[in-house]
Amino acid sequence: MTKSLSPPPQVFENASAQEILRVWAVNNNAQHFVIKPDVWSDPAAWGLLLVDIARHVARGLATSSQSEAEVLARIKSGFDVEWEQPTS
Repeated sequence: MTKSLSPPPQVFENASAQEILRVWAVNNNAQHFVIKPDVWSDPAAWGLLLVDIARHVARGLATSSQSEAEVLARIKSGFDVEWEQPTS
């Protein structure tokens, strides 16, 4: 697959590392997932992961005209909308 992201170096340094989530944006940004849901016994761990992802995305999208906090607030806004009225 030519459009895959490369794993971080730490994956190769730790024999117990495992991939738990992969997401593709396909045709008009429809999302397709491969997920290993049973990696943690407490589902709250997935909540922590989702917040960590949101923070990394906000850091990556922050610019001089839009702060990390503003981007993160916009991400949360989208999360809240999707939570209340799922699109699919």
